[in-house]
Amino acid sequence: MEKRVSNVYTSSKVGSSNSVDSDYSKSSSLNSKQETLVNNETSFPLLPGEKRHDLKTDVTYVCPYNGLSKGLLTITNYRLHFRSQPTSDKEIAFVVDVPLGVVSRVEKVGGASSRGENSYGIDIFCKDMRNLRFAHKQENHSRRTVFEKLQMFAFPLAYNERLFAFSYNEAFPEDGWTVYEPVAELKRLGVNNDTWRITRINDSYEICDSYPAVWAVPNNAPDELLKQVAGFRSRNRLPVLSWIHPQSQATITRCSQPLVGVSGKRSGDDEKYINLIMEANARSDKLSIMDARPSANAIANKAKGGGYESEDAYQNVELIFLDIHNIHVMRESLRKLKEICFPATDDKKWLSSVESSLWLKYIKCVLSGAVRIVDKIENMSTSVVVHCSDGWDRTSQLTALAMLLLDPYYRSLKGFEVLIEKEWLSFGHKFQQRIGHGDSHHSDADRSPVFLQFIDCVWQVTKQYPHAFEFNEHFLITILDHLYSCRFGTFLCNTERERVQEELKRKTVSLWSFINSTPEQYRNPLYGGYPSVIQTILKPVASSRHIRLWKGLYCRWNPSMRAQDPIYQRTRELLVLQEQLQRQVDDCRFESNAKPNYQHTRLASPLH
Repeated sequence: MEKRVSNVYTSSKVGSSNSVDSDYSKSSSLNSKQETLVNNETSFPLLPGEKRHDLKTDVTYVCPYNGLSKGLLTITNYRLHFRSQPTSDKEIAFVVDVPLGVVSRVEKVGGASSRGENSYGIDIFCKDMRNLRFAHKQENHSRRTVFEKLQMFAFPLAYNERLFAFSYNEAFPEDGWTVYEPVAELKRLGVNNDTWRITRINDSYEICDSYPAVWAVPNNAPDELLKQVAGFRSRNRLPVLSWIHPQSQATITRCSQPLVGVSGKRSGDDEKYINLIMEANARSDKLSIMDARPSANAIANKAKGGGYESEDAYQNVELIFLDIHNIHVMRESLRKLKEICFPATDDKKWLSSVESSLWLKYIKCVLSGAVRIVDKIENMSTSVVVHCSDGWDRTSQLTALAMLLLDPYYRSLKGFEVLIEKEWLSFGHKFQQRIGHGDSHHSDADRSPVFLQFIDCVWQVTKQYPHAFEFNEHFLITILDHLYSCRFGTFLCNTERERVQEELKRKTVSLWSFINSTPEQYRNPLYGGYPSVIQTILKPVASSRHIRLWKGLYCRWNPSMRAQDPIYQRTRELLVLQEQLQRQVDDCRFESNAKPNYQHTRLASPLH
């Protein structure tokens, strides 16, 4: 993160682009035991568990926007920290601060025969849309140790070391690991009831190792049937409840593709189970299956033993393909977008370049799919089963977005945290593989920005409904920054089972502990409140005319495209004003209720 040490430059406490930088101020206010470096010129507060491992002087940061800056480079077990050294009083110092979990790969530039200033150094490629270059002087022999330390702490798994999250031990007032409790959330949805029940058949993760321990399933489905159905679904991911409508009892259930194969296999148990899901909703005699894939991909999956539900085999079922492409297509799209956003400054082909990346088209497809699910649930009172191939990527995008649009609880700060814990973490989105925490295999085919797309879609909805969300843009960017940072245990591992085995709740700190300790930073002053009569159901327009590029995220490293106004300072001011006005309203109501209520008989008007 780059920030000027001056009021002239956007500081970390103000700009949304610096949510990780702002950790310094939050951490120091919450934990007085932080270690601080002795030298004032190189000092920055270290997090609990963070240790300095290397310090190099006379290193040059090659900034694509502001040119060359010489300064001090520090490597800790958590971050790379560069502070420029001004050569005059008029020159402004600035800081580049990057959590090493953000680093995707590190490469040496130039060799012993390199000639020319700044041709010898290190290139750092990051997961958050930017690249960094630091030039070293050959005679100083500083590059080798910096490169080695970066490799060691950015990719600890390659050295059989643990991620920084296992060293970080900061204490917070609230334990974020308690935010989500599956039984409590199901009870909030009204389960157990006449049609749905809670089961712990997967308590030891033996039925499905990528599913949570606690499920909600149709009341009339015995445990033995669940085991049979699991055997006919990819990765044993059978349909289980995600959300239930409080009035109509229409449901969203999620699963993986059926193992139909080329021969068109059928499973009477699976067909019966799908029918039980339909019958659990008394208001409809139909069921919609939303297959996230393009139909051609679903057909091709038959050759691999997968496939889709035939409308001939599954009675009263409507099959809809949502045409959302796979993880490889999305990864390539983000790569093109990164080339456009960083460090490019030429705006002659800006619009056509953004369009050619197809990123906004794919965002529209995901959001459009969620809107179709909402329409079936809310307007048709029809239950919906959602799946893709394995049910942990596009399925999570669609169910979480649909639930966000249907249920105002998930638009609150803690409700959104519960939504991520439930639909993404507990249902086995493979964060470790998709992000590559601490892994040096940057070209791994399993990497993909699936969760980033989801957060982008949420941001799109907040732009169309600015009063409907308790949280602001800074909240979403903070989540994404710490998705990569490896400071917290929240997004580590691939499944709930792995997190239990790694004892993450005991050995690491939750991101929600950090965020919920200072919630005012993440609140939207325009929020209408929960529960609110305003926009209970959100129906965003999933049109190219409304979908826009999230410049506050993708272009935040470019000074010419970063918002100049201190928006988050203004947000805090509005929240304080809102609180003052609310107190005045409460005082007026109290005074009004305290006054004696005299009733006067009023004479009727004479008739004319």
